[in-house]
Amino acid sequence: MRPSRSSASSSNPLLAGIAAASVGIAAWAAWRGRRAEREHPPIGQFIDVDGVRLHYIDEGEGPTVLLVHGNLVTLQDFIASGLVARLSKRHRVIAFDRPGFGFSTRPRDRVWTPQEQAALFQNALRRMGLTSAVVVGQSLGCLIALAMAIEPRIDIRGLTLISGYYYPTARYDVLLTAPAAIPVVGDVIRYTVSPVMGRLLLDQNVRAMFAPSDVPPEFGHHVQRQIVLRPSQMRAIGEDAACMVPAASELSKHYREVDIPVRIFAGEDDVVVDPQAHSSRLARDIPQSVLSVIRHGGHMVHYDDAGRIGDAVEAMAIE
Repeated sequence: MRPSRSSASSSNPLLAGIAAASVGIAAWAAWRGRRAEREHPPIGQFIDVDGVRLHYIDEGEGPTVLLVHGNLVTLQDFIASGLVARLSKRHRVIAFDRPGFGFSTRPRDRVWTPQEQAALFQNALRRMGLTSAVVVGQSLGCLIALAMAIEPRIDIRGLTLISGYYYPTARYDVLLTAPAAIPVVGDVIRYTVSPVMGRLLLDQNVRAMFAPSDVPPEFGHHVQRQIVLRPSQMRAIGEDAACMVPAASELSKHYREVDIPVRIFAGEDDVVVDPQAHSSRLARDIPQSVLSVIRHGGHMVHYDDAGRIGDAVEAMAIE
């Protein structure tokens, strides 16, 4: 049965209104992204590697320490936590914005799995003339650090892993963010739905990351919310979330092959990643690892215990 002319005509204004609103939101999201980049410009240097323009900081002198940040944040997370200042007193500290985060590009010519990012960072260090490093990963960055140890292209001298996700388990955040990674459909979502939902949910997500502690003011000062909420970074967040479970499934087959020093840190009250299901299990799979579970710590324990984590990194770097 064909719709009546009156019902068809009445629906046209609604569809036109939805289309106009979507276009308006997309234009606003693009404008806010450009404005955020003007107001919060890059703080570091750039290097071109494997078709990617990587933004990074390079602080201090001594044995090299590479810091690999997690999802949602940028390299400034390690500045806010105090780890860069702590480690750069005796070490050369390098932290990249991962592809698509901060001011690093994210070409669409490959799938940016943790393994792919691990290869990219090692190639970047080689391009910089560096042949060895201790690697520090936080959250999703731990998968990248482990991938570097499993498929080394330089001398990986040790790993310090903070609040990592290591084994394939169900993740509700994948359901929320992964749709932004779907080709074409994801582009529409990132410029319409994501800018609105992201602003509604970001503070809630950040509070969960730091719980049971309060969110320190340094985090908001260094990790700018408008940079995080750009459509380009929302794509990176969604793609990394979509890759997380299959990457953990593949990499976990090789954890027992890791034969370098490994320090594992986790917060006992982490509500983002279960420390028993992940950190404690990893400690059993890597016999020479040392596990430290921080009492009353959450997902961002590198803010709560930067001193002990820094000591662990330093011990590896000077061995």
